Amino acid sequence: MILRCLRVGLSNFKSLLVIFRTPFFLPWILPELIWRVPTEKKEIFLTFDDGPVPGPTEFVLDALAKFNAKATFFCIGDNIRKHSEIFVKILSAGHSIGNHTFGHLKGWDYSTKDYVNNIELCTNQIATVSNRQSTVDSGLFRPPYGRITKAQIRSVKQTHKIIMWDVLTQDYRQSLNKEYCLAKSVKVSRPGSIVVFHDSLKAERNLSYVLPKYLEHFSREGYIFSAL
Repeated sequence: MILRCLRVGLSNFKSLLVIFRTPFFLPWILPELIWRVPTEKKEIFLTFDDGPVPGPTEFVLDALAKFNAKATFFCIGDNIRKHSEIFVKILSAGHSIGNHTFGHLKGWDYSTKDYVNNIELCTNQIATVSNRQSTVDSGLFRPPYGRITKAQIRSVKQTHKIIMWDVLTQDYRQSLNKEYCLAKSVKVSRPGSIVVFHDSLKAERNLSYVLPKYLEHFSREGYIFSAL
């Protein structure tokens, strides 16, 4: 009984460590990265990482269309290669595209040269599938896992704006209660928030519950959803 109580207590403690809003000091430490859009308007900037993927990405596109919402999709180059028809659907719906590396690399584990080369591979894949690089390549980049070194930042900034986030919905945490995920995501969102969802199989359970209700809530509050 005592051990079970300890396990429950530890589980609850871990849930308290789940951070939905970016700590205030990170934009101060890394001001060269974009964390939030300065605005007084009721406007939220939804972003979706790790697609395109059959199922989740198509679900997201349908949900966004119901609320006339625009978003930015940070795509993995290899997923664009494997699911080019879904990538084209994103473009056709009028959403913007961001680079998320070709192989979903964690920057801390790679040299700057290898990391930048992988970003370039993704850029080339976007151009290959779209055939309209000048209008499709937004020059936006998000580092997978949010992990990128100072040297990589200096190099990537020469070609891309590096987009982080104000709100991380934690939808990919399969152990996270979906109602809690929704409630916390709504609570910490504010005008100008850059909000991260994931159009991935790992996030699908929470995504399918949270996204429509999130869109409905803020639409009812008079917010619009814009692409970066």
